[in-house]
Amino acid sequence: MPTPDISVIIGAYNAMPYLTETLTSVVGQSIGRDRLEVIAVNDGSTDGTGKELERFAELYPGLFQVFHQENSGGPSAPRNAGLDQARGRYVFFLDADDYLGEEALERMFQMAEANGTDVVLGKMVGVNGRGAPASMFARNQPRTDVFNSRVYWALNPLKLIRRELVERHKLRFPVGYKVCEDQLFTALAYLRADGISVVADYECLFIVKRDDGQNITVTTRGAEQRIRTLGMMVDVVEENVPAGPDRDRLMNRHLTIDLHHALIHLAEESDRQVQELGFHELRELLTRCYPGSLRDRVNAITRLRCELILRGHLDELVAMERLGLGIRSAGKHPDILVESGRAYARLPHFRDGVLDIPDHVYDVTRDLSVRHRLDSVSLEDSRLTLTGHAFLQDVLAVPYSTELVLRERNSGVEYRVPAEAVATPPPDDTAGSGQQAAPPGGFTVTVDLASVADGGRPRKGLWDVLLALDAAGVCKEFRIGHQRLPAVSTKPEVHVVAGADGIFAAALYYTQPYGNLTVDVGENKHRVPRRLLKTEVTWMPADELHVRGDWTLAAFPASALGVRLENQDGESVEFLGSGVPTATGFAVSIPVTGLAHGTWRMAVRLAVSGRDTRAWSIEVPATTPLPPVHRDLTRCVKPEAHGGQLALRVDRLRLRGALRRRLAAVARRSAKRLSGDHNR
Repeated sequence: MPTPDISVIIGAYNAMPYLTETLTSVVGQSIGRDRLEVIAVNDGSTDGTGKELERFAELYPGLFQVFHQENSGGPSAPRNAGLDQARGRYVFFLDADDYLGEEALERMFQMAEANGTDVVLGKMVGVNGRGAPASMFARNQPRTDVFNSRVYWALNPLKLIRRELVERHKLRFPVGYKVCEDQLFTALAYLRADGISVVADYECLFIVKRDDGQNITVTTRGAEQRIRTLGMMVDVVEENVPAGPDRDRLMNRHLTIDLHHALIHLAEESDRQVQELGFHELRELLTRCYPGSLRDRVNAITRLRCELILRGHLDELVAMERLGLGIRSAGKHPDILVESGRAYARLPHFRDGVLDIPDHVYDVTRDLSVRHRLDSVSLEDSRLTLTGHAFLQDVLAVPYSTELVLRERNSGVEYRVPAEAVATPPPDDTAGSGQQAAPPGGFTVTVDLASVADGGRPRKGLWDVLLALDAAGVCKEFRIGHQRLPAVSTKPEVHVVAGADGIFAAALYYTQPYGNLTVDVGENKHRVPRRLLKTEVTWMPADELHVRGDWTLAAFPASALGVRLENQDGESVEFLGSGVPTATGFAVSIPVTGLAHGTWRMAVRLAVSGRDTRAWSIEVPATTPLPPVHRDLTRCVKPEAHGGQLALRVDRLRLRGALRRRLAAVARRSAKRLSGDHNR
C-alpha cells in the first residue's frame, strides 16, 4: 500500500450537522484522494456523528478509517489515537466543525516541499462571527521561525506538520485538559521544527462558530484549567528557550492572551476561596517569569494586570476585568493623555493617588496605532503631490504636524518637506473604531523632485516615501501607500522629468508584497528604453520623412524628444519633435533634402540639447516596415537595414540619368491620360 502524502486527523464529538461539510471539504481537495488518508475518531458522540463518519467511509472506500471510543472529555485523546494510526508523510488536524478551502492541502503541501519546512500554517478565516488569528497571515512566508514572525500567536494545531518530526520527538497532546491542550503540542512542534512556512494568499481553513454555542472554548468555564495551562506553557518556554529577547517574545504571547483569558474567568468566579487560590498561583508564576525586559515588551493593559497581581490587589484586578468586559463589548478604547512627548492610557488607577502605580505602567507611546490613507498621487512636470489622512488612534485634541520624508533605501539619505493640514473628513474605516471625533489628520504635500536635494535632483536610488507625524511631541514615522483609495492606480508610472541640470527618470511604483509607495530615481528598476513599444516611418509631402512612436511613459518634456541621425563619419543631426507629447506617442518630421550623401543611422533621442550629460538614445529597429525610396532630380534617399538598425542611405543621382527618368515618367503619365481620353 503506497504511503499517503497527508493523513487528515479528525476528532469528532457531537459534531452534527457541521461534520458533513467538514468531510465534504476533505474529499473534494484538489490534491486528490489518492494522496490522502482520513483518520476519524468518534469520541463517544451521542448524536449522529458516528453514523455520518461510517456513511462517508462507505462512500469512499479506502480513504477513511473510522474509530469509535468512549468519550474522553477533551480533544487530546482522539487526536492522539489518530496520530497512532497515521501513515502519511504529513499530518493535518482538522476540527469536526471546521472545513477546508478546496486547494488548502495542496498549497500547504507544496509550500512544505518547496522549502523543506516541517510546519505549514494556512490562512484561517472565521465563520459566523468567530475570530481567527490574522497577524501571521499578512504575507506568504516560505521559511521562518517563532522568533522572526508572528506564527507563535497561533498555537492551535490546525496545521500541516511533518509526521517524522512528530514521531522523532514523540509529540502527543496532554490529556486531562479541556481547553488550551493544543498549545503544548504546537509550541514544541514550532520550537523543534526545521523551518516554518505560512500560506497567506489563499483561504485554507474556515473555523466555524457553532449556532448551538457548543464550541469547546465557549462551553468550558472556570479559571483553573487556564491557569494550569499558562503554568505549563511558561515551563515549556523556560525549558526550551534561554533567557533573553527570544524568550520574552514567546512569553509576551502567553501573558497577553492566556493570562487575559484566565483573568476573565477568575473575575467571574463566585467562590472567593477559589478566586484567591487562583490569584495566588498567578502571583507566584509572575514572580519567576516576568523580568524587567518583558515588562518593557508587553502592552499597557498587560503591564497593569501584572502590576496589580504582583502587588496583591485582587479586588482591584477583578473590578478592572469586569469593567473591561463592558468597555470591550461597547467597542471603546481608553482615553489617551499626551504629555511631554509621551502618551499614557487612562486605564484604572492612573494617577489616582491611592495605589501609586507609576506612569510607565500606562505608557502606550510605542503601541499607538497610526491610521492613514493615501487619497491621491500625481507627478506633474517635476512636482510630486500627495493627499490623504494620517493621525494617531484615539489622540484627538492635540496639535498635529506632518512631514513627507523621501529616504533613499540603501544610504539612508533623506529629505523632508512639510505638509499642509487640510480640514477634510477622516477615512470611512474609522467608523466603529472608538474614534469619537474627526481628527485633524487631512494633509496635502508637494515636493519638487527637480530641486528637493539642496536645489537639485535626488541622487540615483530607490526613494521610499514616508510620513513623519508629530502629535504634541509624540512622533511616528511610517511608510504610506498600502492603505489607499481604490482610485489610486498601482500601475508603475515612468516619467522623464526636466530639472535645472537636465532631464532624469522618476518612476512611481508600489513595493511587493507590502504595497508602499517608492520613487525610483535613475532607472534602478524601471528603464526608459523599455517603454518604447513601436515606431512607424512614412513619407510625407515636402520631402519629409515622418517618424511616429508609441510609448508607455507617463510623461516627458515636449522639448526633449527628437530623432537623431548619425552618419559613418560620426557627424550627426537632430530633429526635434513637434506638438505636445502624450503618455502614448510622439511624432518627428525629418526634411531629407538637407542630408549629405552617405548612410545615416536613425535613433529616437530623449535629451535637452546643450544641457544634458545623460540622454536616452533608442535605435529605430530595422523591423519597422521600410517606406518606399524617395527620389528627386539630384538624390535618392533609400531606407535600409544597417546592422539591425533602420538607416537612410542618401546617394547622388547623375543629372542625365535623373532627367531621362523624369522625362520617361512624364511620358508615361501623358500616355495614360491620352488612353483615357480615347476610351471616352
